[in-house]
Amino acid sequence: MAANVESMFYVRETPWHGLGTGVMEAPASKEALTLAGLDWKVLQEPVYTQSEELIKGYKANVRDSDRKVLGVVTDRYKVIQNEEAFSFTDSLLGEGVRYETAGSLQGGKKVWLLARLPQEYIISGEQISPYLVFSNTHDGSGAIKVALTPIRVVCNNTLNLALNTAKRSWSMIHTGDIQGKLEEAKDTLFLAEKYMSSLGKEFDELRMKKMTDKQVMDYIEVLLPLDENFTPLQKKNIARLREDMKMRYFDAPDLKGLGNNAYRFVNAVSDFATHAEPLRKTVNYKENIFARTMDGNPLIDRAYQMVLAA
Repeated sequence: MAANVESMFYVRETPWHGLGTGVMEAPASKEALTLAGLDWKVLQEPVYTQSEELIKGYKANVRDSDRKVLGVVTDRYKVIQNEEAFSFTDSLLGEGVRYETAGSLQGGKKVWLLARLPQEYIISGEQISPYLVFSNTHDGSGAIKVALTPIRVVCNNTLNLALNTAKRSWSMIHTGDIQGKLEEAKDTLFLAEKYMSSLGKEFDELRMKKMTDKQVMDYIEVLLPLDENFTPLQKKNIARLREDMKMRYFDAPDLKGLGNNAYRFVNAVSDFATHAEPLRKTVNYKENIFARTMDGNPLIDRAYQMVLAA
């Protein structure tokens, strides 16, 4: 993953890849922009063939600091500069917002920032901290994405459940009225209170859903299926993952006081999805974990839907 992380900063604890500039206190946007190595702009320049003929309808997104071409896009593509991303988050969250991490991936093609929202929540007796994640691409490969990600503080598990009752994320493409879309995003994200309120109600209901040990084991087998055509090694690997998830439900110290219920099970699956070692570490597996922080984790959502249907 180190090859994919170009620059970043982090607050207090060293992150998973060991790179970046460590700071003791979360910085404001101007300092965060510099610490993250994002204090550069994207220029749009014409594209030519080798024989110097202009290619109409396309532009090259070029980083001004080193003249690196980040991507080739249509001339309808509008750049959102890194500075604008921080300004957007500043205006959304208000004066005094502090950034927990920010950085650049894949040589500047992808950038992100994560800010902690000022309000803390006590939900079902536990501290849940909401974070705002802003992700952007400069190579034309994806949309601008903004999402609310609640974190269970005691274990740093993500609890970004896909609720039917409230929206937690928003995205837009790099064309059209960009500033108008950003204003619309502000309206959407000011509904964070509604999402957190809905999340609290869901957690209370999950606590009321009692689960037997047999149900837990059955659900784990569904989440981590074992196919009869698997090789002996594949079967061994699935057995290991099942034991890992089982341990996180039955033995995790922070979950033992929650009772035998669906809330405990969803948290155990979240802990597994967030922190378990994969069977095979791909070069960008940690980047994928971060992406799931933004987009949601299918494994956690499936566990949540299973217990709801029970």
